[in-house]
Amino acid sequence: MRWGDGRYTSDLSFMVVPMTTTSVRDVALRAGVSVGTVSNVFNHPEKVSQATVDRVQAAIDELGFIRNDAARQLRAGRSTTIGLVVLDVRNPFFTDVARGAEDRAARAGLTVTLGNSDENTEREAKYLDLFEEQRVHGVLISPYSDITARLEGLRRRGIPAVLVDRSSGDSSFSSVSVDDVAGGRLAIEHLLATGRTRIAFIGGPMDIRQVTDRLTGAREVAAEHPEASLEIIDTAALSVIEGRQAGERIVARSPADRPTAIFAANDLVAMGVLQALMMQAKVNVPQEIALIGYDDIDFASAAVIPLSSIRQPSALIGETAVEILLEEAQDPSIAPRQIVFKPELIVRDSTRSPVR
Repeated sequence: MRWGDGRYTSDLSFMVVPMTTTSVRDVALRAGVSVGTVSNVFNHPEKVSQATVDRVQAAIDELGFIRNDAARQLRAGRSTTIGLVVLDVRNPFFTDVARGAEDRAARAGLTVTLGNSDENTEREAKYLDLFEEQRVHGVLISPYSDITARLEGLRRRGIPAVLVDRSSGDSSFSSVSVDDVAGGRLAIEHLLATGRTRIAFIGGPMDIRQVTDRLTGAREVAAEHPEASLEIIDTAALSVIEGRQAGERIVARSPADRPTAIFAANDLVAMGVLQALMMQAKVNVPQEIALIGYDDIDFASAAVIPLSSIRQPSALIGETAVEILLEEAQDPSIAPRQIVFKPELIVRDSTRSPVR
C-alpha cells in the first residue's frame, strides 16, 4: 500500500473486516417469531401459516441467511447424499451407471456424489474415508481392491454399502452386476459363428474382476472348439490409448500372423484397436479382422465402423443398486441380495461379414 510520501507498508490489518455468521436465532428475532417456528418453516411448513412463512422468508432474504444443511444432517445422524465410487469416470459405462443411480436417488429426495478411484487403491480408500466422515446415506462402489473389511466397518456405523458391476464373492454385501462370464462366452461364440478361429482377447489389467470374468467365458468357449485359438494381449488399462497400442502391435505383424478376430474387454479398448487397424495399416474391418467390444456405450454405434458389443444395462444397474441401498438403510436386518443381469449380444458392422 503506497502512502503519500512514496513509502510502502505491508501492514494490511486495517483492511480486515470482522466476519459474522447469521444464525437461525437472528432470523427469528428479525421475523418476530420463535426459533422453533423458523425450524418449522424449513422442515414442516404445513404447520405454519402462509403469513408467518412470508415473514420468515423476508427476514432470511434481508439477513442473507444460508442454512447450514451439513450441520442439520450431522444432527440427524445421516446425510441426504449417496456416495458412488467408480473405477474410471472416463468410461461412459460408469457415466450411465451414475445417471441411473442419480435418477433413482432424486426420486427419494437424495443426491449422489461421484468419486473416481481411477483403478487406484489409495484413491479408493480416500473416497471411502470422505464418505464415512460425511455420514452419507449409503455407499455404492465398483471396487478395485478387496474392501470387504472396510465396508463392514461402514456398516457397523450405520452406513450400508452395495457393490456395483461386481458380485460379492461371499455374499456378505448386496451387489448388482452382469454375468461377465456369460458375456465373454457370447462374444467368442459370435466370432466363431462368423467363421473366425484365430481370436485375440485384448484387455487388462487382470486384477480387475470384470476383465478376468470376461476372459474366463472366452476361454471356456475356445476350449470347446478344437479348431479355435485364443491369444491373450494384456493392457495396462481399459482405455482407448491402450487399445490403440495393442492394435499397433497386431498390425506390425505380417497378415498371416494376425488374428482374424479380436474380442476387446470393453468398448474403449475396441475403439483404440479400430483406430490402429484402420489408420496404421488400412486393415479392412471386418473382412480381414472382425472386432467386438463390451458395454455397448453410445460411441460404439457411432464409430466409423459401428462396433458389435456385449450390452450391459448400465442405467438399470445404477437404479437397482440405489433401490437396494434405500431398503437396507431403512431396514439393516435385510439379508444381502445378489442381483445378476444377463448380457446381450449386439451385432453391428464390425463383425457382420463372415470370413471368405
